Amino acid sequence: MPDTGEATELRAALLRLRRASGLPVVFGGLLSDTRHARIAELSGAQTPALRGLVISAGSGLGGKAMALSRACAVTDYRSSRHISHEYDTAVAAEGLRSVVAVPVVVGRTVRGVLYGALREPLALGDRTFDVAVSAARDVEQALAVRDEVRRLLASTRQRVSDPDERPGTWEDVREAHRDLRALAPKVHDPALRDELLAVCGRLASASGAGADTDSAARRVRLAPREIDVIACVASGTTNGAAAERLGLRPETVKSYLRSAMRKLGAHTRLEAVVAARRAGLLP
Repeated sequence: MPDTGEATELRAALLRLRRASGLPVVFGGLLSDTRHARIAELSGAQTPALRGLVISAGSGLGGKAMALSRACAVTDYRSSRHISHEYDTAVAAEGLRSVVAVPVVVGRTVRGVLYGALREPLALGDRTFDVAVSAARDVEQALAVRDEVRRLLASTRQRVSDPDERPGTWEDVREAHRDLRALAPKVHDPALRDELLAVCGRLASASGAGADTDSAARRVRLAPREIDVIACVASGTTNGAAAERLGLRPETVKSYLRSAMRKLGAHTRLEAVVAARRAGLLP
């Protein structure tokens, strides 16, 4: 079943779709299993007819979009010969005529469907079509980030509890820490982001670094982006590669690195990494 964070991402995308396209009605849902999506989010609806409607792959306009993994549209839903009509009663109750449906596809897997609709049988222009596709892409990106965060969180929990389980594990932990920190700014769900950052904190302290160092080292405080940059530097990443990974400009990465080095009392990149580990900021 979709979680609350995923539902939040879908709701936000639908609101952006409605504002950007001017469509009076937008709605959608995520898949509850491999072939069915439940309409759970609506904006602009005048009746409850669509809420909770289960869309099967291949059925109706949304089901067609799901089955083909591409956007589909009709100018007049009730008279269209290009779709099946299992959902005509609900669509008619809401008074919808011209409808576009766009699947949410992560990797090659359909994860949901977004709709936008008019109550008149008017052809939807290319701009409306493009805005609907863009909204679906926003959801796809958000879900892909959530999937990667979950994967990294699952793979790191065992490492934190048993860091000596196999040779090379500490390098794996450091890589996971770097990747999780790079993902954090892309996570819009506060609960998931807090969980991610909490695991980053556990990774940074898992080796016991900073436990026996002087109090001055333990008092070092770096801004979140400064830690992100130092974590990249620790893995041998160049400023350009760090900028691409973190979604920053190279000049911005250099600025964060200079600031972090100054706070850490370091004169070289290596000294900065060593000092950050002594301060318990990196694993």
